[in-house]
Amino acid sequence: QADFITGAQLSEDGKGKAIIALPSRTTKGHPRIVPVLQHGAGVVTSRGHSKFIVTEWGIADLFGLTLAERARAMVNIAHPEDREALDAAARE
Repeated sequence: QADFITGAQLSEDGKGKAIIALPSRTTKGHPRIVPVLQHGAGVVTSRGHSKFIVTEWGIADLFGLTLAERARAMVNIAHPEDREALDAAARE
């Protein structure tokens, strides 16, 4: 994944876009967008390299946003049933 992100950013014409697309929930119904990672969870792409995140609920353009703004953008593309808990966690 990191190679694709870097490749997009280094595109010859400068118009490459780093886009991460994922379903808002796993096949078992667990949220893919979470307020904190579980201990030992692998991180492939840093938050500094994550520009566009896409789920079936929308697109979050994270470029240039503060952490609070990024959290709000991610809540907006999470599964509707997960948004209230994510919003509460973001306010803590």
